[in-house]
Amino acid sequence: MSEPAAATPPSAVQPGSWILDPARTRVRIQHKTMWGMVTVKGGFTNVDGEAETLPDGSASGTLTIDAASVDTGHAKRDAHLRSADFFDTDRHSTLVFTAHRAAPDPQGAVEVSGELTVRGTTRPLSFTATGPGATADEVTLAAELTVDPADFGLTWNRLGMMKGHTTVTVEALFTRGRA
Repeated sequence: MSEPAAATPPSAVQPGSWILDPARTRVRIQHKTMWGMVTVKGGFTNVDGEAETLPDGSASGTLTIDAASVDTGHAKRDAHLRSADFFDTDRHSTLVFTAHRAAPDPQGAVEVSGELTVRGTTRPLSFTATGPGATADEVTLAAELTVDPADFGLTWNRLGMMKGHTTVTVEALFTRGRA
């Protein structure tokens, strides 16, 4: 039996092309509703992406989420989230984060800056990710960030039921691209 490859800090990842492994990537969301008394949790079941690392250790790439793949475990709520009140998946089939730059810092964190596009509206988005695992052929980045739905035209709020920002948790696993 072979031993697992030793983990590599994100700053030591070799340059090259990377492809998101959708089976081992998780994009989760949670948002307060019912006047802040209930937290709705869910995720997206269909994601895609790619990245490119450069010789200086920085990277860029995209994470594309099929908006219609939202799954909160409640069919009626999921249908409402797909409607024009929220993601409007008939007109805007994807949510896309484009990382213009992801650069490891000396403490092992990864500073990510880019743009998030939801419902055809693009806004800058920066956050800190961790690199909990990297080998010669796999890199995992994990982040938890908050997004204001109103920044993207998601303003449906019957009787003031929706509260605050949405928390987005991402664990993205990339594998080395093949030539």
